[in-house]
Amino acid sequence: MISTDEKTGIQALDPIHPNRPMRPGHPEAVEFEYERHGTQALIANFEVATGRVITPSIGDTRTEADFVAHIERTLDTDPLGEWIFIVDQLNTHQSASLVESIAQRCGIDSDLGGKGKTGILQSMASRAAFLQDPAHRIRFVYTPKHCSWLNQVEIWFGILTRRLLKRARFASTDELKQRLLEFIDFFNQTLAKPFRWTYIGKPLMA
Repeated sequence: MISTDEKTGIQALDPIHPNRPMRPGHPEAVEFEYERHGTQALIANFEVATGRVITPSIGDTRTEADFVAHIERTLDTDPLGEWIFIVDQLNTHQSASLVESIAQRCGIDSDLGGKGKTGILQSMASRAAFLQDPAHRIRFVYTPKHCSWLNQVEIWFGILTRRLLKRARFASTDELKQRLLEFIDFFNQTLAKPFRWTYIGKPLMA
């Protein structure tokens, strides 16, 4: 079971001047002016059973083709295995090309119809129904709208932000990408473990 989502618009920010270290009676002075060197999009898989982040994809865009390529790279690590992907209801997670890829992987050779016309490919609803089919070896589970927090990879994105992105400086998108990959390796080797859910369903009200 894999929790999958994108973290887009990760900025490669490089402060113009170094921070001034703290000294008695004065906190650290953080530089507020910076140069922007572009952004990267991260597609991450959080493996629920182990807490590891597997086969991350990092690039300039987050398109339908990017997501399908990411899923295919993930499936290649165990081509005959059974997979469940937990995702939100973004349109790229219910695309015609994703349906075609999963149908091929599952050996489904029946007519899929045409996008916007007929059959399984007709609409997002029909495509989602196919991708969710529990009879398939590879299937997707969609979180309810406005409930992406149910997807455990969102918790990991919070860890990534606090431990790496919040106060880091990156001189280029290449450096940002390398640091992201290094952090994922570090996390998998030293911090990875299954998340223990503590929320028991009580309304989040004061």
